[in-house]
Amino acid sequence: MSVHMIEDLIEGSIRLLDKHFPAEDRRVRDRISALYRFQDIFDCSFTHFRVMEVLLKRGFTYRVPLTDHPEYPRRQTYFDALTEFTALAPIEDDEDPSGWLDQGYVDPPHLYCDAGTTLWTRLVESGRIPAEPAQRIPLVDVVRDVVTAAETDGDIELIALWHAMGWDMLVGSGYVDDPRESPELAAIRSVAIRTEATTFALPEGYRPHAEYYEDDEIGTWWAGINSDWE
Repeated sequence: MSVHMIEDLIEGSIRLLDKHFPAEDRRVRDRISALYRFQDIFDCSFTHFRVMEVLLKRGFTYRVPLTDHPEYPRRQTYFDALTEFTALAPIEDDEDPSGWLDQGYVDPPHLYCDAGTTLWTRLVESGRIPAEPAQRIPLVDVVRDVVTAAETDGDIELIALWHAMGWDMLVGSGYVDDPRESPELAAIRSVAIRTEATTFALPEGYRPHAEYYEDDEIGTWWAGINSDWE
């Protein structure tokens, strides 16, 4: 799947969560965090500004005056000279591609930081933004919520794209003894089959052909092919 398709998938998923969850439900922020962790697996662009209004509203990203940076008094000349988008930390860890956002980023005249980052912690400690502890939510839980919302909206392509990722990609590093017994995976599969997203036309290579699942009982279950499991 192309990185551009991944970027569009994450954007669409964030917009769906924002649309279908109550405005005061801060769990959306944690779901957004899980979606961006997934996006960071791929060589995607920085896409926050596509949905910045949602990120700010949901408390995933905070925007404050540049003068609120804890180091502004000491480094005023540097900060005042910024005229374009600038990340305040270099990428130093290839294993953590999101690390470059840890110290925040500037889009003059504003300073931005994402919840849970080092700059966010410093701004919380200084009383400039509210402290709201984050919860780490498994991606599969988030995708279940996303495809449920997508079914309501009739967005079959988005359901098809998530389903085509495969159950193992959705579980990630989490352990599942038998995916057929996972309530979250079963819910995603049910939505995909009910909406016929399992056969929705996707670009070549985005979904394995039926022959790929030959002699793969779990694979045929996930694809909805000749499976006795409901």
